[in-house]
Amino acid sequence: MNLHEYQAKALLEKYGIPVPRGAVARSGPEARSGAADLGGVSWAVKAQVHAGDRTAAGGVQIVDSPDAAARAAGRILGKQIVTSQTGPEGIEVKTVYVEQAFDIEREIYAAVLVNRAKAKVTVIVNPDGGSGVESALADREKVIEVAAGPEGIGDAETQRLADLLGLPADQASALTDILAAARRAFVELDASLIEFNPVAVTSSGEMVVLDVKMTIDDNAMFRHPELEELRDEDEVDPREREAHRFEINYARMDGNIGVVTSGAGFGLATIDMIKAEGGEPANFMDVRPMASREQVAEGIRLLLHDRRIRVILVMPVGGGLLHCDTIAEGISTVFRKEKDIVPIVYNAAGTGKEISEMTLRNQGIPAEFADSMEEAVREAVRIARSRAA
Repeated sequence: MNLHEYQAKALLEKYGIPVPRGAVARSGPEARSGAADLGGVSWAVKAQVHAGDRTAAGGVQIVDSPDAAARAAGRILGKQIVTSQTGPEGIEVKTVYVEQAFDIEREIYAAVLVNRAKAKVTVIVNPDGGSGVESALADREKVIEVAAGPEGIGDAETQRLADLLGLPADQASALTDILAAARRAFVELDASLIEFNPVAVTSSGEMVVLDVKMTIDDNAMFRHPELEELRDEDEVDPREREAHRFEINYARMDGNIGVVTSGAGFGLATIDMIKAEGGEPANFMDVRPMASREQVAEGIRLLLHDRRIRVILVMPVGGGLLHCDTIAEGISTVFRKEKDIVPIVYNAAGTGKEISEMTLRNQGIPAEFADSMEEAVREAVRIARSRAA
């Protein structure tokens, strides 16, 4: 679950992380009163959408009066923010965050994430934060891994950061306090990412976190019912909401080949194969091990109602609680009721393979049966190209 900036800052402030004072606004007058209540001489008016690079898209504006804050909010609210992370359709801004602005002398990037190769929570820092940080992070030699554990960050590591970043002792200590608190929040809140871009060094020498990106692991939400209310359903693709309702793992992509698999890793491998063959997947869909045929049917229905999709590639692996024939029964249930259908390429393996193929044939489902994953992917890409022409 992605959090908005203002939500993440409210959570992290409880861990002692310094963030600017701010106010949420959903109209120009609210932005004006928010700036006036905050006080100061300048403010940042920031679009609250789940996407980075908002400044370049006009979603962050610095103003010098409450009236200017109201005008900026009027320009941003209702705007479709389009960045490399939103896709060409963009995201409509429904909320802005008005916060105190600072004179900034330096910007540092920091993040807490799971390093899957090392199987541990990792804290990283890059000396070049702010806009264009993606290119800075691409230079792996500049990325500093911080030795941070449950007990915090020791004096020797603080000194190492001071030397590598060129910070005086007090600023290095303040930075390591921020990083240690972020790591603690990461673990306690079951986050999958906490990203600060930037941690700013102000003209007065303070360390302040100016922007936060934070994601909570959906699989751990049962431990944090109090966070569920922070979910912004307006920023979730309607198909993802519907899939979540039926306990189907679904993520939207930008192609025209629908994908249905059983097993997340297998699904990712299938997407890689489609890309390698020159095709473009429209989605990731993983049918969970305990799925019923009704749940499978709802997943297939979501894809049939996606007008971008030209073919659906179904590759179940039967075993354990989920058998291939359950997948086939779900497909048949939908195809008997839907008028607008698309071809299916089907390659099954494991328990229920033969029964599932017989079911699809007996029900007259427009499926092409492939003998291997490679053949199935090639055929799906071929059909998608021919039907897109």
